Amino acid sequence: MDIKAKKSLGQNFLNDENILKKIADSIPTTINDLIIEIGPGKGALTKYLQQKNSYLICYEIDTRLTEILNKFLNDKTKIIYQDFLTADILKDIKDINYNNIYIIANIPYYITTPIIKHIINLPKLKSMTLLVQKEVAKRFSAKPCSKDYGSLTVYLNYYFNINYLFNVKNTSFNPIPKVDSAVINFTKKEINYNLKNEKLFFKIIEDAFKMKRKTLRNNLKSYNWNKISSILEKYNLPPTSRAEELPLEVFIDIANNLNV
Repeated sequence: MDIKAKKSLGQNFLNDENILKKIADSIPTTINDLIIEIGPGKGALTKYLQQKNSYLICYEIDTRLTEILNKFLNDKTKIIYQDFLTADILKDIKDINYNNIYIIANIPYYITTPIIKHIINLPKLKSMTLLVQKEVAKRFSAKPCSKDYGSLTVYLNYYFNINYLFNVKNTSFNPIPKVDSAVINFTKKEINYNLKNEKLFFKIIEDAFKMKRKTLRNNLKSYNWNKISSILEKYNLPPTSRAEELPLEVFIDIANNLNV
């Protein structure tokens, strides 16, 4: 069945068997774990995930693919034709007795953050493996003091240990996108940061990176600068520091001190 990729859905079908197998092999699941695949497309990766004999739920928004994907249905595999962002995941998995959840997806950049927010508080979430544009993967895994380090990086680091796995050439897709991609893994952290006010913490991050070329003092002028300055001094950071120079723990310390 020849189904053309829909540009409106950001579809690019991965068809490199070596890469598909490599992605599946990067997920250390057992038969008692649950894999959630977002956007299985024509099932190219699904067939390798199914070989793991884990529980598998696939969310596909494109109902043109029903005939292809329904061939994968069995006792441990379920296909749900719905926009993942509107899905009630806990309701969909309530009858499955699983140990850990592994998310896997080939998704357009613009829905990456909404998807992460949708799954972040899932009980038993172990890790998430995403196939995204290479530049996006660099942004996700960036370190402080690099040009790719931004508010999204800090946000993700709060929840996950991030590991850039490998690159994927654009010729591995049909249709061929303009840019290369990369596979990146997010393993859920079990750390308790003792953060006093999560809402304030995320607001500070957002404000700190609002004007990237400006210093923290300029971007955070509506906050108590004396308190922020004392935290910078504690970490041997100058008062002229920019947001991109601060690791996660400094933002946490700033948020906790401003919450006093």
